[in-house]
Amino acid sequence: MPSFPAGGHVIVFVCARCGAELTAPLSQVALPAHAHQKYGNGVQLPVLMEPGTFAVESESESDSETWGPPWPSRDTGTPSAAAALGIHASADGTLSGDVTDSFVIAPGDTRGTVLIPEKSSGYCCGLDGADGPNIACEACGLPVGSRIDDCSLWQAVWLSPNAVHRHAVGDAGLAPLPWADLTAAAAGTPPYEPITSWGGRQLGLYHWWSWSPRWEAAAGRALAHLLAASGGRPVSVPHGLTADVFQRTLDALLSAGGPPLHAALAGPDLPASDTDTDLLLVPEHPQTGETWAPAGGTSAYLVPLPLGVWLWLAFPEPHLPADPPPQVLPVELLRDDPPSPRPGHLFRVDAGVFRHTLLRLPTACDPWLREVLENLPTYVRSGLF
Repeated sequence: MPSFPAGGHVIVFVCARCGAELTAPLSQVALPAHAHQKYGNGVQLPVLMEPGTFAVESESESDSETWGPPWPSRDTGTPSAAAALGIHASADGTLSGDVTDSFVIAPGDTRGTVLIPEKSSGYCCGLDGADGPNIACEACGLPVGSRIDDCSLWQAVWLSPNAVHRHAVGDAGLAPLPWADLTAAAAGTPPYEPITSWGGRQLGLYHWWSWSPRWEAAAGRALAHLLAASGGRPVSVPHGLTADVFQRTLDALLSAGGPPLHAALAGPDLPASDTDTDLLLVPEHPQTGETWAPAGGTSAYLVPLPLGVWLWLAFPEPHLPADPPPQVLPVELLRDDPPSPRPGHLFRVDAGVFRHTLLRLPTACDPWLREVLENLPTYVRSGLF
């Protein structure tokens, strides 16, 4: 989908030690749902951020084991329960670490930085940042961030929060677009796309059609919210592509007993949902990250989806036919047609994004959700995720 101008001041990031400029002028946008996704094996993923933008990851969103949101101590959620899931809780029941924001930008927006050769860890095809910051300020040598470009990772530069400062270089940018303008200008994110892998006989040409990584990540985040709001009761979603994405996993993870909760798509240009709808699948504003809500409010739980994914679910676009009519092209020319964009397997929710999101929701301490998280490797091996 197209990029949108961001609100707020235009800034550059500068070195915290010497003040040297480290980036091009940037405007803030929402953190993508797939920011920390690890997809497939040996897969080439594109750049995470649009040029000229940056996103902020708060402490509660960070993947670092020493960062995290407040973890209230309660009967169903104790520090020991948190630790059992890999979350390090302090004695008073809150996660350790000071509140610190980190920043992500496109690699092409860096300025005045150099790679640190001894920090060049990576699995096989690039850098993964596992050894700590791998880029430094060219002027003074301070490590300032990590370049990520290894296979199966989204290409990005993550700036270390304690090594950089934001410096305003221009007036406030454009105000965030209203929802009506956003939906008029945006395009849906297709659910299928060609996936390119390293190691093909002709480098760069080894690809296949599969479910979009963006969709799998978006579904992982949304599924965590659906489960957290369900209380363990069954949840039904609309038929069609929405059911293809969510219903199989919901049915496997939730109890079949009790009255079901009903989820519906809601958002700009859609008619108001029924009053008995319990959960609403709604878009997130790509500039601010704010979740759309009905005018006048609602008692339904709002489940966030990236705008491009939500648009395709709410207003699906026609797909290419599975088999082109034989009379359109001679048989000898049909051999050059690309394969039909149809995945060869059922939709699978991204397990990493699901776990990352669920651990940061208040209900993650509930026993039945802890059991889901503990059994996640089994669900992955079974093909559910």
